[in-house]
Amino acid sequence: MKLGNEGIKTKFDDIDIRVDFLIEICQSLQEENKDLQAKVKSLEEDLDKKSKTEETYAEQESLIQAKIDGLLTKLDGFSNTMSQDDGSNA
Repeated sequence: MKLGNEGIKTKFDDIDIRVDFLIEICQSLQEENKDLQAKVKSLEEDLDKKSKTEETYAEQESLIQAKIDGLLTKLDGFSNTMSQDDGSNA
């Protein structure tokens, strides 16, 4: 099949339009990719902050529990001492 000059020009124009369309799609996808990468980075930073906050909270909770246990032990010791003193005074 032999194309004339007008047919060749029409084919090149068609190819040119398609190439321009593909370039636009590529640029759009690159911009979307850039936005998504920024969002991923932001979410990773948020996750890291939350992980550190949870770790700090767990440490504080453990410290508070240890202090409560210590106070309860002291209170039990004091209570036992008071019970023994009451028994010896009777």
